[in-house]
Amino acid sequence: MFTCVCKHCKNVFRAPIRTMCCKQCRTLDENNFDDIEAYLKLYPNSNALQISEALGIEAYVILKFMEEGRLLKSRGSFSKLPDWYETDE
Repeated sequence: MFTCVCKHCKNVFRAPIRTMCCKQCRTLDENNFDDIEAYLKLYPNSNALQISEALGIEAYVILKFMEEGRLLKSRGSFSKLPDWYETDE
């Protein structure tokens, strides 16, 4: 048995495996993650602050999901837009 501390309510509890949140807070954690996942499907290049503002979830929570390995960084590619001021004269 492991002694764990819940990342939400900071209660100390014992569990057979090392876990980040207690049973009472697990539903809150899962709901937040589901909301973030759905948002990222609609807006895939969003950062933590944009997600936080749109969903009302603290950026700290989003960054914690990244630390836990539940959310990953992606390196997108952007195509260069043509210069609007160049003219062929």
